[in-house]
Amino acid sequence: MSNLSIFKQSGAVSTSGKRELTGLAKTLAATNSMRRIATNTNGTFKRMINGEQMGNAIRGEFNSIIVDALPKVSRTFYAGKYDPNAKATLPDCWSNLGDKPEASASNKQHSNCADCPQNVKGSGDNGGRACRFQRRLAILVEGDPTGEVYQFNVPAKSLFGKGNGNVHPFESYVKYLLGNGESPDTVVTNISYDLNADSMELLFTPLRGISDAEYALVVEAQADPETKKYVQLTVAATDGVKALPKQEASKPAPAPVVTRSEEPEDDDEDEAPAAPVKRRAKASTVEEAPAANGDLASIVNAWGDGAEDED
Repeated sequence: MSNLSIFKQSGAVSTSGKRELTGLAKTLAATNSMRRIATNTNGTFKRMINGEQMGNAIRGEFNSIIVDALPKVSRTFYAGKYDPNAKATLPDCWSNLGDKPEASASNKQHSNCADCPQNVKGSGDNGGRACRFQRRLAILVEGDPTGEVYQFNVPAKSLFGKGNGNVHPFESYVKYLLGNGESPDTVVTNISYDLNADSMELLFTPLRGISDAEYALVVEAQADPETKKYVQLTVAATDGVKALPKQEASKPAPAPVVTRSEEPEDDDEDEAPAAPVKRRAKASTVEEAPAANGDLASIVNAWGDGAEDED
């Protein structure tokens, strides 16, 4: 917090010290700003408010308390190639619960995720899936007494795999906590970059149990309906992006190569007519994925079921 006064007139008004913020401040903050902690390929974390960086980046690691998440791994698909210099757009297709496209997706790829061609290994770059796994978490930052909730996105390469001791990829980390009588919302979690990885990968380590003051912030955050937005909205939506992805026009089929002759070929008269082609039925309209209910410990019991590691 800056020491610079925001007031035009100097002088104390209250004789009882700094007053606590009223409910109006929290209402307006929740309405007008969306917050997330962004990961970067240079090994830093940035605090983002409505898509704009606030303060300096943090290198290497930071500590947090995970307060909410969806019960299943989410999926996000962009039809175009990633361009860091291009204007950000919403995804072409995405699924909060990894089962079917959201109703608001502008370019749905299939009626369900299991049978979607973008979910096949090899459909994306380097033999991976074009539709990427991810986790969107709602977190508190250790040491922040305001209790402000941030979105934190766990990318596919940081989700699956096996841990070592108490250091784990995310899905393994949740199972490790539950197996030891803890939950992501009862411990302070260190989130760090894996220095031994060839690409940007994150590790999760429990530091300690939360304090009574932190527990009060967790309870307040979980009771706030605004917290659900952080696990349901895509990263682009959290940053306030409204632009839809550019829909490329379908390329016309190439013109047939015509070979002319004054005499019929021997097999022309014997060739059987082609069988009629049946049209595929149009995909049915899908509904928006429902928000998950229940406490975080019961939600994360279902995490990782049926998920495969992505190369």
